[in-house]
Amino acid sequence: MSKDHDRLDGIFKEFQKASHSGPAEAKKLFSEFSFGLKRHIVWEEEVLFPIFEEHTEMKDGGPTEAMRFDHVQIKDFIEEIESKTSAGQDSTGAEQKLLAVLSDHNMKEEHILYPWIDKTLNETELSCIFEKIKSTN
Repeated sequence: MSKDHDRLDGIFKEFQKASHSGPAEAKKLFSEFSFGLKRHIVWEEEVLFPIFEEHTEMKDGGPTEAMRFDHVQIKDFIEEIESKTSAGQDSTGAEQKLLAVLSDHNMKEEHILYPWIDKTLNETELSCIFEKIKSTN
C-alpha cells in the first residue's frame, strides 16, 4: 500500500509540472491520479479496514474512523481540483490543501496503521487482502 502512495505521489508531481505547460496533459495526469487515489481508498475502506476492525474490534472511534474522515476530505479536494482544471481555473490552493491532508494521512497510515495491521494479521490473512485488492483492479 505504501508503494501505491509513492506511485500516486509521482503522478501528482507530474500533474503539477504539466499544469504550468499544457492543460491537456495536466487534465490527463490528474485524471490518472484521481482514479488511482479513489481506487486506493476503495481498497482500504472495503478490504483492508474491515479486516483490521474485525480483528481489533476497533471500528467506532478507532484509527480507521480517522482515516475515513481524511478520505472524505481528500475526495472533496479532488473534486475541487477537477472542477477548477476543467474550467481552466487555477487549482493551486486546492492542490496545496490536498497535499497537506495527504501528507499527514499517508504518514499516519505508513508509520502507524499499516505496521499495526501487519502485526495484527497473519500471513494467510495478509495474502487474502492482497488477492482481494488485485481482484478489484
